[in-house]
Amino acid sequence: MKKETKAIHSGQGIDPSSSAINSPIYMSTTFERHVDGTYPNEHVYSRYSNPNRLALEQCLTDLEGGLATACFSSGSAAMMTLMQTLVPGDHVIAPDILYFGISELMKKIFAPLGIEFDFIDMSDLVNIKKHTKSNTKLVIVETPSNPQITLTDIEAVSVIAHEAGALLVVDNTIATPVFQLPIKLGADMVIHATTKYIAGHSDVLGGAIVTATKNDRWEKIVYIQQMGGAVPSPFECWLALRGIQTMTYRVQAMAASAMKIAHILSNHQAVEEILYPGLESSPSHNLANKQMTGYGALMSILVKGDDASAIAVSNKLQLITRATSFGGTHSLIEHRASIEAEGSLTPKNLLRFSVGLEHVDDLIEDLLQALG
Repeated sequence: MKKETKAIHSGQGIDPSSSAINSPIYMSTTFERHVDGTYPNEHVYSRYSNPNRLALEQCLTDLEGGLATACFSSGSAAMMTLMQTLVPGDHVIAPDILYFGISELMKKIFAPLGIEFDFIDMSDLVNIKKHTKSNTKLVIVETPSNPQITLTDIEAVSVIAHEAGALLVVDNTIATPVFQLPIKLGADMVIHATTKYIAGHSDVLGGAIVTATKNDRWEKIVYIQQMGGAVPSPFECWLALRGIQTMTYRVQAMAASAMKIAHILSNHQAVEEILYPGLESSPSHNLANKQMTGYGALMSILVKGDDASAIAVSNKLQLITRATSFGGTHSLIEHRASIEAEGSLTPKNLLRFSVGLEHVDDLIEDLLQALG
């Protein structure tokens, strides 16, 4: 079954009670118990499971080619749950270029609890292997990365991780299962902020972990999900499933616009560099062609000058919205360094640009007038 078909049918059968082609929203927090003490539909309490959440989890499992999925109230909650499966003395290798919120979560919440972290350049395979230890439990990769749009060779890193007895976890939020399938490349788990391209309309907060196998760490993840209760509501799951149905077409259209924009801006006199793997000049271009089927809709613009120069460009935009996040229908731009704390590796002149579904000519016109 092709991804476009999975997005519409996986976990989303005809409702047996009404014959509706769209599933109803099950807002109940609790479910009736049978007289013999069993739960005939296997639902006990919505912290443990809910029909809408199960449907979303099944759809994401099928799209990523995994074995099971656990959904959470946010992408950060998904990563936090993964970190909570570790014990003091466990070692994690993570990218030095990583979404800043996750980096802060690791450094300020889990490192003080005794979890060891090495934040390294994930493009250097020799260096990754050098940093593995006998207590390395997880190797975490974000590819493409946020916001510098760097790529990591998933297949090569999976070999290194497995030789060390560790699991490889890949954040696939930016690429989406439309353009990249990490499990097929050797990843053990895939993480998503479903807030972004999966839900796709800037109106849902959510996260997910997809696993290739039901190992001990997976059982811990599910236990923490159910006992901790950081789960999405039935309505959020329903909205995310609705967004998934058009995801393939949305991200393909956005990526096509991104490619056209990247080519035009890369030659602009006010632009130092465009960070986008679709450009042949990108250091990640060959790797993108190897492990991705498309280049995505997120890029970063390095404006010539300093942070004030970049902010001035963003302030001149009239159509593209200055806002955080990415992956929705609206094109968004953000000066990332100004909201990241000390120690961030994000260049001061970087603007992260999420290409939306507006007509590409209108977006180009807006960018060119702002760049001057």
